[in-house]
Amino acid sequence: MAVSLLALCGCSTLSYYVQAVRGQVEILVKRRPIEQAVADLSVPPLVRERLTAVLTMREFAVRSLALPDNGSYRSYSDLGRSFALWNVFAAREFSNELERWCFPIAGCIDYRGYFDRAAADAYAASLARAGNDVYVGGVPAYSTLGWFDDPVLSTFVRYPEAELARLLFHELAHQVVYVQDDSTFNESFATAVEEEGMERWVALDPSRRRSAEWEAAQRRRQDFYALVLGFRGRLETLYRSAASDEAKRSEKRDILASLAAEYGRLRQAWGGYSGYDRWFAEKPNNAQLASVAIYTQRVPAFRALLRGEGGDFARFYRVVKEIAKLPPAQRDARLDRTSEETHR
Repeated sequence: MAVSLLALCGCSTLSYYVQAVRGQVEILVKRRPIEQAVADLSVPPLVRERLTAVLTMREFAVRSLALPDNGSYRSYSDLGRSFALWNVFAAREFSNELERWCFPIAGCIDYRGYFDRAAADAYAASLARAGNDVYVGGVPAYSTLGWFDDPVLSTFVRYPEAELARLLFHELAHQVVYVQDDSTFNESFATAVEEEGMERWVALDPSRRRSAEWEAAQRRRQDFYALVLGFRGRLETLYRSAASDEAKRSEKRDILASLAAEYGRLRQAWGGYSGYDRWFAEKPNNAQLASVAIYTQRVPAFRALLRGEGGDFARFYRVVKEIAKLPPAQRDARLDRTSEETHR
């Protein structure tokens, strides 16, 4: 593999692919069946409890959401670190559009992933020196799109049950439909599956514990999205204006300072919930705000498509796959039309 890649790219690009291969191999080598991990008394009780719950979630995903019935999330890997990898996002000083990188299989995407935090920080620093806004975000889980059987990772297994189920449904959805060169389509589709899946999953709990936990988390998540996307819109208006670069730079600082202040008020309204503190501690910029937008922009259109198919996931997936085959402009137009019809 290394020889083949060397024939296609320079040394720096080769080193990037090599670290990606090593990182993926580490995850696969450390896998063991969930049943084996649950039977191992050296595994912390909370982890064994969550892994047992994952098996139930996994069967629900197949039975009720028509998600793939394969080996993904039926094994467990303990990585011994906080995140599976770190994604580097970048945007120009006066732009809300993320820079893109192109790779074999995955196509062109809006971020560049590293299995080593120091390597991610070093690459981000090089982008910042070139004048870009940069953001390094830790990633607890990712999908190999069905090329491998993705395991449950130690980086997210301790999540509350509702968050754990949400993540599994999202990552499995990527195995159903994936469009090269369209991160917003892919992430919005997976988020729509996740949201509808969670609504059905929590409804099965007669105690309403799942439902209350999920609804509270979802309200906070929607508040966060609305806050971030609203301020991103303010920045977009500024960047499109005829103001001088210096004036834009000053106003940009004021807008981002207002965003931080608004988050403080929102945090109080949540009763002091601190789950987004780490995100805001990064001092948000164009890249960081745009990284949120790719997960939400097309969600209403996909939710509307699912409703149009009577909530039948198998039929919904067939429709989405047909849309995915369209050229980018037609694909966007189809989803825009669905969103407009839903709004009306």
